[in-house]
Amino acid sequence: QVQLVESGGGLVQPGGSLRLSCVVSGSVFRFLTAAWYRQAPGKQRELVASITSNGGMITYANSVKGRFTIARDNAKNTVYLQMNSLKPEDTAVYYCNTGTGSLNWGQGTQVTVSS
Repeated sequence: QVQLVESGGGLVQPGGSLRLSCVVSGSVFRFLTAAWYRQAPGKQRELVASITSNGGMITYANSVKGRFTIARDNAKNTVYLQMNSLKPEDTAVYYCNTGTGSLNWGQGTQVTVSS
């Protein structure tokens, strides 16, 4: 069974940066579109960014365009999310999954942006 393990979250001041990582067990993930999602308190989970299996197509939510960068290393079964110029509204639990959210969700990693 494929497992998703997210890490790299934390508390950061507005304007700061964080780099999230998601390690995926199993080799099938490298053939799938990968995505990062987030869920803020009291809100629905939303898609933040996605990247196709070979990295040829990348999409971002309008709210993070120009600030976040998604990348993947298929040899390491790892997906990354570089987050710069963080804002308080980026505070959420961040999750990785496929582009359709088809795998069992991991625990996520908490990102808190606050002064």
